[in-house]
Amino acid sequence: MRSILLPAGLWLAAACWGAPVPVPMNTTLLQRADLAYRFTSVALDSADGRRHYQVWVGVPRHNAPAAGYPVLYMLDGNAAFEGLDPALLEALDQGQAPLLVAVGYAGGQRIDRDGRTFDYTPARPQGPQLDPLSKTPSGGAEAFLDLLQTRITPAVQQLAPIDPARRALWGHSYGGLFVLYVLMRHPEAFTTYAAASPSLWWAPGLMTEQSQGLAQRLAGPKQLWLMKGEAEPALPRPNLPAPTESAGQLARALAQIPGLEVRYKLFPGLGHGPVLATSLRQTLIWLNEINDN
Repeated sequence: MRSILLPAGLWLAAACWGAPVPVPMNTTLLQRADLAYRFTSVALDSADGRRHYQVWVGVPRHNAPAAGYPVLYMLDGNAAFEGLDPALLEALDQGQAPLLVAVGYAGGQRIDRDGRTFDYTPARPQGPQLDPLSKTPSGGAEAFLDLLQTRITPAVQQLAPIDPARRALWGHSYGGLFVLYVLMRHPEAFTTYAAASPSLWWAPGLMTEQSQGLAQRLAGPKQLWLMKGEAEPALPRPNLPAPTESAGQLARALAQIPGLEVRYKLFPGLGHGPVLATSLRQTLIWLNEINDN
């Protein structure tokens, strides 16, 4: 088992809540040619033509294992590069390094709030819905999962072979909510689910409700890694309905489900934004450990 040390300094990620701020994506890593990974970009559109994606695929420079590479799909792909650096990529490449699939949005901005608001949120029974923060359309989680499975994954497989038994999904904030939703409703889609700072307030009690019957839906052992910052507020705005479950409570409840291995990590002193980069690095550390065993 190899260990990867977190560096003393991490780039601080701006919060994903609140009014959109036009912050450009940091492309410093992509401009380097001396990395342990080589990055290729793929562009595609949503089925309805309203959202435009830029997907960066990081392929380790060493040869693929016989079964194919393990793979980590990273939501908010434009911002996910904040959790990567040359030393981390080099450390990953010493073992069973995963393919890194950063699923982002075209346009070069760090966060595409409207795109992620629609893609990462589940549909509610009442039909067409607006997000409680942005008042923009939401509820596209099923369509986005279909995009991941039927269009993005085949595009990735054209670049490098994937091990179907080692597929991981990471997301932060609304992305963390999407990760939990996929685990609850479609647990066969991935083997490892990493949900950081999931927006449980978005639909109070929904994840507990969706977890009913999960044991019967699990097709083989699965892993859930729940992460949160110690200094995160329970709500992005005080006038929203209070969540009925915390990440810690949800982790404890889900840990009782046979076949689901749950880890819960609380990052001391971190607020909502900085958890993005920190949780991605933690996810890669854990993946490195289990892939090397």
